Formats: sequence, structure tokens, C-alpha cells
Amino acid sequence: MSRRALLLFLLMSLIWGIPYLFIRIAVAEISPAVLVFARTGIAAVLLLPVAIARGEVGPALARWRWVLAFAAAEVGIPWVLLGSAEERVTSALAALLVAGVPLVGTVIGIATGSRDRVGRVGVAGLLVGLVGVAGIVGVTADAANGTALLEIGLVVVGYATGPAILARRLGGVPSLGVMAVSLAACAAVYAPIAFLQRPAALPGTDVFAAVAILGVVCTTFAFVLFGALVGEIGAVRATVITYINPAVAALLGVAVLREAFTIPMAIGFVLVILGSVLATRMPPPAAPDGAPRRAIRPLPEVDESGA
Repeated sequence: MSRRALLLFLLMSLIWGIPYLFIRIAVAEISPAVLVFARTGIAAVLLLPVAIARGEVGPALARWRWVLAFAAAEVGIPWVLLGSAEERVTSALAALLVAGVPLVGTVIGIATGSRDRVGRVGVAGLLVGLVGVAGIVGVTADAANGTALLEIGLVVVGYATGPAILARRLGGVPSLGVMAVSLAACAAVYAPIAFLQRPAALPGTDVFAAVAILGVVCTTFAFVLFGALVGEIGAVRATVITYINPAVAALLGVAVLREAFTIPMAIGFVLVILGSVLATRMPPPAAPDGAPRRAIRPLPEVDESGA
């Protein structure tokens, strides 16, 4: 890996690890819908002109139904649910549970036929990951945050469904055009909701800063950097950042917000990551009689939009 690729990798690991912290700060004073509108609106204003200049909006609009489906699964629904969940649970817990996206992605892949088969290692990975999730929830769950845990579960499903739509229904469509149109559509949908839920008093400067960072850095800038990273090391290797983001988020939650982070939570997180790695490893393809078998071990394809 070149120095440039390593720098991009480290930046992306940080940039998509910090949204959980700033979401937690923002929803303390504004509603999740207002936050989603502000974040998507900022990103759309910055990305749409670039996508239009590159001629990437037209191809995205040609498949507008699937672009809207992707927008709903990857941005519109998960982002508002994540904001709602973080009104009641810590950013560290939210990030650790979202780390289970590759596990759900594997199940979706099996159900939709995009994965021919999952071997014993894959099944073991799913079970290990499930134990990890159960461990994280078991040491943190209580009656007050049951709804939040359900919301995070739906976030995980959305984050796992989005890439499946992108890969199977939007193949060949420029990614910048898809993201620009998706963000613009979400901003348009949430605009009237945000107006009705606008805060009665002007939020604090920390909230404005959090929204600005989420819109400019964690969304707009992140997509540009991710495209450069993919150009350096390829899409498959670039997705390794998914295994680092939750750890960054948990550490920030503990350091900045003084959130609790216990040994059982750490063990559960390790099990989720281990399970994800095992579950998303494709088994060796069946070889013709007499032909040598060659193991193929690609890394998983996961969410490219971040939290």
C-alpha cells in the first residue's frame, strides 16, 4: 500500500468513525428529522454541482426507482432511526451494534441468491457474530432502550440492503451521481418534516458545529475521499475500514462523552468482527474433476456511505 493509500485509509477510518459522536451531540437539541435534512441538504448542495458537471446525474435519473430505493435503505430510513436511537443509547453502543452490518449482508446475499453457498466457516461466522451481538445487548439492554435497540437493528438491515441494491440494480451507474441524487431526494422528503419539527430555540454552537461536520466532512468530503481510496487500492480492499469505524466511534464516545465501555462490550465487539470476517468469506468454488482447487478469499462488500 502506497503512502497516499495509507493516508486515505486512515482518514476514512476516522471520518466514518466520528458520525456517531456528532449525531449524539446534535440530537440533544434538534430532532433526528431536522438533523437528516440538514446533513443531506448540505451534502446535496455540495455534491450535485460536481455530479452535474461530470454528467453523472443523467444516468442516475434514468434508474430513478432504484436510486430512490437505495436512498431510502441507505440514508433516509437508517439516518433518522440512528438519530432517534442515539437519543436513548450511547454512541459507543450504537456503533458497536452497527458493526453487525456484514453479518446481515451475508444473510441478504444468501436470500437473494447473490452468494451461491456458504460453507461451514461462513455458518460458524454467523453464529459467532450473533453471540457477539447478543453479548453486547445483554450487558446494556434495559426497558428504557428496547425501542432504541430495535431502531438500531433496522439501521443495520438498511445499511446491509443499500449495497445490495447498488451492486445488483445500479451496476454501471456513476456512484457520485447516485449519491448526489439520493441525498437530494432525502433532503426534499425531510424538508417539510424538518420545518414542522424545527427547534423552538436556536440550538447551541456545538450543535451547529456537529451538523456542519456531519454534512461537510462525514458525508461530502467522505465520498470524495472514498472514491480516491478505491482508485488506489480497489473497492474490495477499501471496505476494510468497516472493521475500524466502530472502534473509533466507541473510543470517541468514551473519551469525549464519558460513555460507559465495559469488558463484555469489548468482547462482544471482537466476536462481531470475527464473525463478520468469517461469514463474508466465500468458500472455494467447486472445481472440475481433476482440477486443482484454489481458495478465494475476498473481503466483504459493505456499506459505503457511513453513518
